[in-house]
This record gives sequence, C-alpha cells and structure tokens, in this order.
Amino acid sequence: MTLSVAQIDRETDQLVGEWLPLTEVGKRLGLSAGRAKQLLKDKKLIGVRRGGPEPEVPAVFLHRGDVVKGLPGTLTVLSDAGYDDVEALRWLFTSDESLPGAPIDAIVAGRHTEVKRRAQALAF
Repeated sequence: MTLSVAQIDRETDQLVGEWLPLTEVGKRLGLSAGRAKQLLKDKKLIGVRRGGPEPEVPAVFLHRGDVVKGLPGTLTVLSDAGYDDVEALRWLFTSDESLPGAPIDAIVAGRHTEVKRRAQALAF
C-alpha cells in the first residue's frame, strides 16, 4: 500500500496554523519514520503536502507524546462519510458555534465523543 498524501489549499493551511513534518511527528511520538508513515496509512493521523519534501501533520494532533485521544476514531468516521483528508482537516478546524469552537478544540478538550457523533451525522 502506497502512501497517498493530498496537496493542501491555502485556506485550509491557514485554518490549521502550526504544522509538523512527519519526521518530527515520529520523534515526538518516539517512532521510526516508517511507523510514523504507517499512522498516515492507517488514517490515525492526516498528513498533507505543503511544499516541503515530506508530509506535514497539524501540531495540535499530538499531545504529551501521543496522538490526541479520540482523533483516530473521528478521522475514521469522517473517512467513512466520504471526506478526503483536506475536507476532513477543513471540518476539524472550522469553528462550529454549537460546540463552541472548532471540532479539533473539542477533541483536545476531551469532548471527542460529542465530535464523533457530529461526524457520524455527516454521513446521512
């Protein structure tokens, strides 16, 4: 299975803010480069091309040496709803008044179940 990484548009890039190259993600998680790539293949993380030599991942996806709890499940639900990686990033980082804040903020705050329910509703 080859790693297919989307090119990101400027608007989504700006929504995300801080990015980490995949090698830095591996370091922060204590993983080899191959294992870090596997996280992208397994849709546990999303990585996109931003013009550099390797995929980059939103920095907020990592917390205290691990992937933010609830993120992989939410990414799976978004993928199942037909969202590609860039659409999923846009959804995660776009403010939602009913949360309040962006879905990624709620996930980081530990409200991932609520966000996952909203993502599941997108499929209908």
